[in-house]
Amino acid sequence: MTIIYLDYQATTPLAPEVRAAMLPWLGSDDGFANPHSPHKVGRAAAAAVEVAREAVAALLPTGGRVYFTSGATEALNWAIKGSGAKAIALPDTEHAAVRDTALWLGECGHDVTIMPLKNDGLLDLAEIPARQALIAVMHVNNEIGVIQPIGEIARRAHAAGALMLCDAVQSYGRVAIPDGPDMIAISAHKIYGPKGIGALWVRDGLTLDPLLHGGGQEGGVRSGTLSPALCAGFGAAAKLAQGRFETDAAHVAYLWDEALAEIPVPWRINGSITERYQGNLNIYMKQIDASRLISDVRGVAFSAGSACASGSGRSSHVLQALGLTETEARSSIRLGFGRYTTANDVRTAIQMIKTAALAQEIG
Repeated sequence: MTIIYLDYQATTPLAPEVRAAMLPWLGSDDGFANPHSPHKVGRAAAAAVEVAREAVAALLPTGGRVYFTSGATEALNWAIKGSGAKAIALPDTEHAAVRDTALWLGECGHDVTIMPLKNDGLLDLAEIPARQALIAVMHVNNEIGVIQPIGEIARRAHAAGALMLCDAVQSYGRVAIPDGPDMIAISAHKIYGPKGIGALWVRDGLTLDPLLHGGGQEGGVRSGTLSPALCAGFGAAAKLAQGRFETDAAHVAYLWDEALAEIPVPWRINGSITERYQGNLNIYMKQIDASRLISDVRGVAFSAGSACASGSGRSSHVLQALGLTETEARSSIRLGFGRYTTANDVRTAIQMIKTAALAQEIG
């Protein structure tokens, strides 16, 4: 059975162009070489890494350096812990990679401030503390798609004497990232690239303590042998995203309109409708069991929220931060679409979801 894939926030399909870029570095011929070795084939691998680094950096602000990591989780942990900040502020809707790291540091004696949000998921800028060392805010929320005003938040963070960390995993390659943050975390597999590689962009002049100790392969501050295949894939995905930026955005906007036309009145959209990445549709219907709905609609891949927290048994902290009760949070589903989604996919999937939801009501 063909599955309609509507979980683009969890991960995206690998683009054919990305697969082609990776193949030469997957062990054939001289592609197996260590990019940190000084010989000819090692230098060739290193050159491929640097080409990829430039492609990844092209979608980020100028005046900083891209450091490859194993993923965004490592990048975010490194940014928070490596900054040495003793006072950290973040909204209550941050990804667990930020939220749980900050809460752990709070248990270790750091000063952690959780900033409340408005019911539409947007940060109340007046809630930014007057004095901080680090303010971490996600650009596009992974569960509800709300876009935070990162440029203005960075300006206020700097006025408060703080560094600003931006989790741009869901916006990179999809939404223009404004200048302002001091650190930006991104991931390849959210932009049709491979899993297992991400990056941390660090503004020039800012030095972070290493998170991983060893050979210091990445600029002396991040240790570990890089994979030329993963780097090449990330670079190819970034270059493709840059070339398709307007096309992809228009396609997602079209799919958003198609989805809204199919959503019946009893369903309510979670989060801001206007300040939102339109590839994310998070909706709630009273008394629907989202987990059961996902199980019943076997022909559609969608979710009840973050894939990273799906095994925890906890309801979404993001939705509860918007004022939803635990029952309401457990009655919400997330539909994510992107480059390879068709309008027919969206219409068919929503009809299947509506039918299953009606069966729940009747049952």
